[in-house]
Amino acid sequence: MKLQEIYQLVVSLGIAADPRGPEGVQQYLKQQEQYIVDLKPENRWEFDQERLVNPFSDTRILWGDPEKEVKGVFVGIDMEVGEVLLADRLAAKGQPVDLVMSHHPEGCALAALHHVMHVQEDMLYRMGVPVNVAEGIMAGRINEVKRGLAPVNHYRAVDAARLLGLPFMCVHTPADNHVNTYLEKRIAERQPVLVSDVIKLLLEIPEYQVAASRQAGPVLFAGKQSARCGKVMVDMTGGTSGSEDAYARLSQAGVGTVVVMHMGEKHRKEAEKHHINVIVAGHMASDSLGMNLVLDVLEQRGLEISPCAGLIRLCRNSEGKGHKI
Repeated sequence: MKLQEIYQLVVSLGIAADPRGPEGVQQYLKQQEQYIVDLKPENRWEFDQERLVNPFSDTRILWGDPEKEVKGVFVGIDMEVGEVLLADRLAAKGQPVDLVMSHHPEGCALAALHHVMHVQEDMLYRMGVPVNVAEGIMAGRINEVKRGLAPVNHYRAVDAARLLGLPFMCVHTPADNHVNTYLEKRIAERQPVLVSDVIKLLLEIPEYQVAASRQAGPVLFAGKQSARCGKVMVDMTGGTSGSEDAYARLSQAGVGTVVVMHMGEKHRKEAEKHHINVIVAGHMASDSLGMNLVLDVLEQRGLEISPCAGLIRLCRNSEGKGHKI
């Protein structure tokens, strides 16, 4: 496959699994069209044209010729300078490495991470929070993340890949959409009654089993395993953690349990204050599950996947060369 074809495929996969649904994604893309129309002509050069066709600001080809043919992909959760150097070393030893793929964003995709957080407004709305409240809750958090990312050295790993001649891309929200959808479907099918039932459900999934064996599996951060879980919200997409102010509204909307990748102390205290059970499923395990669902499709197209950097690579298709589930 060409690099551009891989990029377009992962974006289409992300749209198919997006919690906003196809209509919501199209509405977002139309908003981007209007945004560039409203810009002053002298400022339009700054606008990232990819936002007109790709709703995920944290998923980009960071460096490389889009027409390059790719057979071998070196994939990890965090692909930074060390991993880029490792890719070059493996290529020198004969391993097929035509592309470095990171889950977590780098370069312009990291700098623009805050744009994708609007997904969380729709997720809150789906759980029963009025849309105007959801947008108000997220506005401050989105700006906080934007300010926090502003001073980061976004291009360290991208520059390393460029100097070594290694094409580099990142796939963030498309993968997170997949883990979110996957877990929502499992929970809907099983209809858990207790918090412990949700944890058991997670531990039936191979990525979480591996993580648990590494002492990084699902953990109860707030609440009790013997408590009734109530309405369960899976909160694993939308760029990064949302606002701690959401928990009061979620509690009012009837949410009893949230399942997240990770959670800071401020968020945990707010959830506990509003009697919401919190299950932290595990960051690397959850990211691995989402990436695996995407990588299986790429592997079916003939790409050879070489995992590293925290990726628990497990295959859900018969064509895969990795460890089968």
